[in-house]
Amino acid sequence: MKNFREHFVKFRTKLEEQEHFAFSRYSDGEMYILQNKELVLGNGVIQIGDEKQGGVYQQPDFKHFDPNEHGFYQQKLVESLQYKQHNYFKGISCSCCVGKEAFDWQVDLAGGDDDSLTWANLWVNGNYPIFITHILPIFYSRDCVFIGHEDANLERLPFIKKDFRVGYNAMINDYGKIEEIKQWIGDNNITNHVFLFSASTFTNLAIVELFRDYPNNTYIDIGTCLTPMMDMPTHRGYLQAFWSYKGGQDIQKICKWN
Repeated sequence: MKNFREHFVKFRTKLEEQEHFAFSRYSDGEMYILQNKELVLGNGVIQIGDEKQGGVYQQPDFKHFDPNEHGFYQQKLVESLQYKQHNYFKGISCSCCVGKEAFDWQVDLAGGDDDSLTWANLWVNGNYPIFITHILPIFYSRDCVFIGHEDANLERLPFIKKDFRVGYNAMINDYGKIEEIKQWIGDNNITNHVFLFSASTFTNLAIVELFRDYPNNTYIDIGTCLTPMMDMPTHRGYLQAFWSYKGGQDIQKICKWN
């Protein structure tokens, strides 16, 4: 049985030993796109398929996936989830967060439950405090590249040596940025760098191509873990619980696999 904390330690050890790997996270938003459902995250509205509800997402998180227009990107996302390569890891939404039926669907689409699958929530919830104390310090000893939102302020992250910026609906509008990153890696013979992604679904499409073509670097989907340090929205429960010092259920939750 997979263990939430043990998987965290596994990736921390790889970082400490400078073993190259890729970790791409497929959260609930990616799951809906994989299911080919229309997805809208907008100003006060969330739409999943035909269902609409209110939401708390802020501008950097806005996106719109339309199955009738964006099939190319959905297929690329499916391919990235099904891709197999040594040390290429995929985090999916666990059964305790999305339910067993949705969890089993993801596992089946990925080709079965093997060692390449882990938690999409691996850095957050009950693991977030030790992400800050045990993962973040490692970045200070490495050459890091940031791929994230155009509004992110990197002044408090001195370990970032290079950055590439994306904007609204980056999976679609900034898809060409992947080639720009690949060209920079190739032209400059970049190796042994840590690429930190905070770019929503663009991240999944980029990591698979970069690790396939340039496996001598490490590519990590950090999601919103560092947004409080970048003057970005911190509305997610685990961030508010940790950075407000008030605690809460989010940073006490130990996610279960199945």
